[in-house]
Amino acid sequence: MQFSTLLYVATSLLATASAHGGIGKYTIGTDVYQGWQPYQSASGQKSIQRQYGSFDPLMIPDLQKVNIRCNNAGALGTGLSASVAAGSTIKSTWTQWTHRPAAIMVYMAKCPSSGCNGWDGAGTVWFKIAHAGLISGTQQAGIWIGDQIVDTLSWDVKIPATLAPGEYLIRHDLLALHQKDNPQFYPECAQLIVTGSGTSVPPSSLLLAFPGAYKATDPGIAFNIDGDAAKTATSYPIPGGPVWDGTGNAPAPEPQPEPVPTTLATVPAPPKPTTPSCSPVARYGQCGGKTYSGCTGAVLDLVVLDPSGTGGRNNNKKKAVAKKNKKKNKKEAAKETDEEDWDTWERYLARLERGERVA
Repeated sequence: MQFSTLLYVATSLLATASAHGGIGKYTIGTDVYQGWQPYQSASGQKSIQRQYGSFDPLMIPDLQKVNIRCNNAGALGTGLSASVAAGSTIKSTWTQWTHRPAAIMVYMAKCPSSGCNGWDGAGTVWFKIAHAGLISGTQQAGIWIGDQIVDTLSWDVKIPATLAPGEYLIRHDLLALHQKDNPQFYPECAQLIVTGSGTSVPPSSLLLAFPGAYKATDPGIAFNIDGDAAKTATSYPIPGGPVWDGTGNAPAPEPQPEPVPTTLATVPAPPKPTTPSCSPVARYGQCGGKTYSGCTGAVLDLVVLDPSGTGGRNNNKKKAVAKKNKKKNKKEAAKETDEEDWDTWERYLARLERGERVA
C-alpha cells in the first residue's frame, strides 16, 4: 500500500513536470546561474530566481492575484543576486517548453534601497524592456516566438544600456496562446544587481503593477487562435504596455511626414533702376510733329547684325542689292554687297541717333 502511494505520487510529479515549462538557468557572459528547482525540496535551495511551485500555468482568474507577479504568493529571495552590466545580455534557458503559438514579455522593477531580497515587487514599479510575439505569417499558421523557444529553449534580452545602476527584479513571462480564449501565463522573477554609469529611469507613465497590468479584455489576452480573423491577421497585439526606449522618456512617436512650410521664404526685391533725366519714348512716340518738345530718344528694338546675310533688319536691302548685281561676276557682286551693307548700316545708326522714325 505504501509502495503504491509512493508510485502514484512519483507518477503525478512526473506528469506535472512533463507539461508546460519554466526557466532553468540564466547565463550572463560566462557566468551561469541556476534557476529555482520547483520539483525539488525548497529546503536549502539558493537561487537568484524567486521560488515558484511548478511548471503549470496561471490562468485568467489569476490575473488579479499576487501570483501573477512572480508565480508565487509573495515569496521573497533566497539571498542571491546576479551582477549584470547595463547594456549586456541575459540568456534565459527553459527546462522545457511545448507551446509554439506564444508571446514573451520581459519587465524590470527597481528594488528599494534596502535591496531586493526582502521585497516582493509590489506597487506600480514594473517597466517593460522587451517583448516578442508573432514573427511572420498569420496568427493561425505563422511563426511565433514560441516556435523559437520550443526549438532552442532559450531567448536573449538586453538590459537597457542607459539604465541607472542598482538592484532590480527581472520578470520573464511566457504567454501560451494555443487554446481558444484560454491564455496561459508563465511568469518567473530573478534578482539582479545592475552596474554601469547610466542615469536613466523610465517615466512614471510607463510603470505598471502586477496584478493590474493585464486585463482579461486586452486584445492579446481575449484571443482566439482558431477564429476566422486569425486566419488572415498578420500581427498580434502583445499585452502589457510598450517597451521602454531607455531614455527616461515615453516611447518615440511614430514618424510623421515633414510638414509643409506655412511661411514663404522672403526673396529680396531687385534694386530699382536709376531713372534717367529723360526716359526713352515708346517706339514712334517721339513723332509729335514740328511743335513736339519732349524726349526724342526712342526705345530701340533689339537688332542683331547677321554677318551671314541670312537674317536681321536689312535682309530686304540685301535681296535688292543681290538682284541688281545678279549679272555681275561673283567677285564684284560680293564686294558691292559688302560695301552697301556697311553703308546701309551706318545710315540706319545715324537716323537712330537723330531720333528719326525708323521703320
